[in-house]
Amino acid sequence: MSSKSARLIFNFNLFYSICHLFGEVLFVDFLDIDIILSILTIIGIDLVLGGDNAIVIALASRNLPPEQRNKAIFWGTGLAIGIRVLLTAVALYLLQIPFLKLVGGLLLIYIAIHLLTDDDDGPDIAAKDNLLSAIKTIVFADIVMGFDNVLAIAGASGGHIVLVMIGLLFSVPIIIWGSKIILHFMERFPVLVYIGAGILAYTASEMILGEERLEPFFEQFHILHYLLPVITILFVIIVGYSIDQNKVKRVN
Repeated sequence: MSSKSARLIFNFNLFYSICHLFGEVLFVDFLDIDIILSILTIIGIDLVLGGDNAIVIALASRNLPPEQRNKAIFWGTGLAIGIRVLLTAVALYLLQIPFLKLVGGLLLIYIAIHLLTDDDDGPDIAAKDNLLSAIKTIVFADIVMGFDNVLAIAGASGGHIVLVMIGLLFSVPIIIWGSKIILHFMERFPVLVYIGAGILAYTASEMILGEERLEPFFEQFHILHYLLPVITILFVIIVGYSIDQNKVKRVN
């Protein structure tokens, strides 16, 4: 056996031993194909459902000074992810809360309008207040928008919170990176702020339509599956634009 082959076998055995030891500590067999598939599924769910969260991060931090944006993104996302892990641990209990998605959808509509009309109020406002406000918005929006995500990854993980944390470790950096890209284009093309708010409004309508206790009503009036998203998007954009215009008139 050549020395190169011997080193390769040694490295593989070392990797296997580390994975096995780490898995024993966390009670997870990382070499089990089912565990690997669960982690990959969680990462996929986070990335697919995390696009809206990236938009929220970009919208909430767009008026901050450049040196504070990374702080808002880091702390806001970090706190939101920690809360999401806790929510996932009790996801089965959340399913029993009546009208959970309906309330979340209504809150998300408010968030979309608030982000759309959140202009820079001038230099008199302390930077710390702006930073804390952005962090609160990111955390609150992630909690509201993360209901579907929480329930989905809870099912994919089989209730194993360690797998959820591992999936988030991989997917969160990609979501944060995506928010910076979106923020860059929003600064160059302000119309993207309205498009982002429209996407949040669409997400809100889908959450409302996904409320199980209203399913008989939506099935009876099936056209609402098509009308509600359009109405919600128009409502958010029109209300947000009107508030913006009123602000301009008051300033002038």
